[in-house]
Amino acid sequence: MTQFSLPDYTLTSDQVPLVPSLSLPEVQRQQLKSEIKAQLKALDAALVAHYYVAGDIQELAEETGGCVSDSLEMARFGRDHPAQTLIVSGVRFMGETAKILSPEKQVFMPTLNAECSLDLGCPPEAFAEFIDQHADRTVVVYANTSARVKALADWVVTSSCALEIITALDRAGEKILWAPDQHLGGYIQNQTKADMLLWSGACVVHEEFKTQALEDMRRVYPDAGVLVHPESPAGVIELADAVGSTSAIINAARELPNKEFIVATDRGIFHKLRQLNPDKVFIEAPTAGDGATCRSCAHCPWMAMNELKCLNRVLGDAIYRAQNEIHIDSSIAERARLPLDRMLGFKA
Repeated sequence: MTQFSLPDYTLTSDQVPLVPSLSLPEVQRQQLKSEIKAQLKALDAALVAHYYVAGDIQELAEETGGCVSDSLEMARFGRDHPAQTLIVSGVRFMGETAKILSPEKQVFMPTLNAECSLDLGCPPEAFAEFIDQHADRTVVVYANTSARVKALADWVVTSSCALEIITALDRAGEKILWAPDQHLGGYIQNQTKADMLLWSGACVVHEEFKTQALEDMRRVYPDAGVLVHPESPAGVIELADAVGSTSAIINAARELPNKEFIVATDRGIFHKLRQLNPDKVFIEAPTAGDGATCRSCAHCPWMAMNELKCLNRVLGDAIYRAQNEIHIDSSIAERARLPLDRMLGFKA
């Protein structure tokens, strides 16, 4: 791995919002879901949701002809769906990606306050300076970045296609400048042996998983498979039976013979894991241990901002909806679309 001195762009605990868990009475939950279905139909809108948001919202997306998926499929679905109004339930970069790929559509989010620690940890101005210092490198950025950062890149990748794309670039003799997740970048560099210069960001959820605590848990559940997202630290990845994106983790849970799994990614994925595997047991990988801060306790606080009341409001309140529409400067969107189209074309 090529070394270069960078400031630490990982977020501290005081930079991560505290979002209370909302538990609604069953009658209110069902009423909200009913209203949301009716409003989606009235607006002729498609609901696109990530695996990490609340299970109720995932169900609403599927029941109304929308989509529940990882960020790669969210991007593709929003681009290809005929609806001219998209409601993106996830974090801001997902809404921005939908708008970049479908500039003619209106894209709204339950709240624009739903950020991403990787996005926040890659300021466009600082990243542009980093690129200028290494102009001989091909710039590859993770999808978890702002439109302005994507506009600086040659390629955009997601965790489901990053390994393939970096492998292809390495075989073509290209040196890589990678941002923003240092753990995912390190995993890919280790797998491919590519010449990669890494930005110093990290996900507040995945960086919390602890190697020693996971080893202790494996002794308690010796027959459990370990499923790990590659945004996790290297020591956690080394303990995995399967490493991959949210979609890859879901597929591994279905295909591996284990009846129990320890899962090192955002706990929002447990809704889909349990839905598809009712006969299997899923256990959260530990975030406790040496150096623990519990900045997220295995659930992204910004993903948690996507809740039923907020979704209902963005659909039913025109003023609030206008406040939470995605807008991107056209010149930035045009430049950002090029690396996104390269990614989608590569996967096609």
